[in-house]
Amino acid sequence: MSILSPDQLAALEGQGIELPSWAFGNSGTRFKVFQTAGTPRDPFEKISDAAQVNKYTALAPSVALHIPWDVVDDFAALRKHAEDLGVELGTINSNTFQDDDYKFGALTHEDAAVRRKAIDHHLRCIDVMDETGSRDLKIWLAEGSNYPGQADLRGRQDRLHDSLQEIYARIGDHQRLVLEYKFFEPAFYHTDVPDWGTSYVQVAALGEKAMVCLDTGHHAPGTNIEFIVMQLLRLGRLGSFDFNSRFYADDDLIVGSADPFQLFRILAEVIRGGGLNNPDVAFMLDQCHNVESKIQGQMRSVLNVQEMTARALLIDKDALTAAQKSGDVLVAHEVYMDAFSTDVRPALAEWRESRGLPANPLAAFRASGYEQQVAEERVGGVQASWGA
Repeated sequence: MSILSPDQLAALEGQGIELPSWAFGNSGTRFKVFQTAGTPRDPFEKISDAAQVNKYTALAPSVALHIPWDVVDDFAALRKHAEDLGVELGTINSNTFQDDDYKFGALTHEDAAVRRKAIDHHLRCIDVMDETGSRDLKIWLAEGSNYPGQADLRGRQDRLHDSLQEIYARIGDHQRLVLEYKFFEPAFYHTDVPDWGTSYVQVAALGEKAMVCLDTGHHAPGTNIEFIVMQLLRLGRLGSFDFNSRFYADDDLIVGSADPFQLFRILAEVIRGGGLNNPDVAFMLDQCHNVESKIQGQMRSVLNVQEMTARALLIDKDALTAAQKSGDVLVAHEVYMDAFSTDVRPALAEWRESRGLPANPLAAFRASGYEQQVAEERVGGVQASWGA
């Protein structure tokens, strides 16, 4: 008999984790962009690669796009291409960090003409959302300053609010604006949206269709991320996750690779706060695979999220509540550790087979020959990713 109950398996069956299109492009470090055989030559081929992850795991039903990296002449055709492969087009991500005009800011810039350019880019992203059927516009801003006195900190917050307000006014009835935060980099003295509190303050001033995006790599060492998850769920403002792992700053590595217990704790709070399979809370990846297989890296990531979700579902809520109420510190901790230490992989493999999926999705994909096929077919693919 499976260690996972029918209710727990039903919860897992509803789980979906959006993939980033840029995970399938060329990427690298600050020192080198690595070329990979079979790199997609256009956004259509990125979607094809992403669809392989869903084919073998049934965990990745949608793909996020990045504008302008994923601009095509016909978004309706891209949408149909995705649907024909069994996936949907998801979040639209804006880009105001790769243009010389944005050297000293975009939505926060002193120059009204630069702000106008950045706002118009976001309005174009909303047009794309209308064409793709996407719900969320996700904004991450590489804006800040490097030296004390370089910038008017308060003035930049005021200009950010004004810019976001104009963008928000164009959001449709069934669309959302999601504001991501990052505590530093590329600016090192101050960052305009450095933490969840700043993001929350900005989106709360906009309206109910504005939410916070939590990237698990965008925190100082030692930050209790699960506390932030709890608080944003409690406030009804956790719009989405960007799942990844970090060893320093923001590496965008495979989620759960650095600290699987942290991922477990985060997902425990997601479940506790009603965020699992909640349509208002999007699970997403934000990763770049520099030295490993990109498709397999994405596959490993969604499987890690599924595995830690299964372990978090095994927490004995009654025993935990009793221990918490009685102040039994060690028993409460043991309840957590018992669930985290449970090996759910055999039960998940058995369950996958019962659904017509391979017990070991990675092994099945490796045996499919897909990577070898695209390496032969695609020559000169240079689709971009972070660091590219």
